[in-house]
Amino acid sequence: MIEAGVLENPKVDAIFALHVFPGRAGTVTYLAGPMYASADSYKITIHGRQTHGAMPWSGVDPIVVGSQVVLALQTIVSRQVDLSSANAIVTVGAFNAGNRHNIIPDSAVMIGTIRTFSESVRNEIHTRIRRTAENIAAAADARAKVDIDIGYPVTVNDPALVARMVPTLQRVAGATNVSEQPRTTTAEDFSRYAMKVPGMIFSLGVTSPTKDPRTAAPNHSPLFEADESALPVGVRLLSNLALDFLAK
Repeated sequence: MIEAGVLENPKVDAIFALHVFPGRAGTVTYLAGPMYASADSYKITIHGRQTHGAMPWSGVDPIVVGSQVVLALQTIVSRQVDLSSANAIVTVGAFNAGNRHNIIPDSAVMIGTIRTFSESVRNEIHTRIRRTAENIAAAADARAKVDIDIGYPVTVNDPALVARMVPTLQRVAGATNVSEQPRTTTAEDFSRYAMKVPGMIFSLGVTSPTKDPRTAAPNHSPLFEADESALPVGVRLLSNLALDFLAK
């Protein structure tokens, strides 16, 4: 949509969005600056050499090499990234190798996700993942192929726009229902719009008053349930943000 000119015809001066979340229905949370993390996925393929499970010295075991890579990846965030300035996550989501109990396979494959709140840390982690996998594999006479799929950027709320529009949130939802929230390591494609024009995304609670938001099923769960009493609040919030911005 950006490539098609949606922000240029007509020219867009600001952009707003909301995202529902587990929270008391009708409550609103926001954060100036980085609010949602970037989200990249990766695939690491360890190429070994197939052999009989009873003669491991005759081949190169990609499962053992891959296991060492999994453990080493855990040290990128915990021991190599400056966590005093930026939070990050490197998760291995799946590890697949082999199909029989007595065969050492040719290869092992792992996939996972990378979450960061700054482009510099994002690029640093990409470099460290490649170096970690390739060097561990090389030490065992194996070979690692690392593919990183660049996903959503960090979602950054324009601080000046947030400061200007928070009074609108408070007026519509009620001052006691509006508060700041911590950063979250989920991700949003709204980030791409906010890279081009000043943007502000906020969260709208949709949990029924009869349920505890802390134990309510999260977004994307098959048990997720939204209290529709929050929907009119969301409509009024977005409408008033647009009207107040244009009026000023």
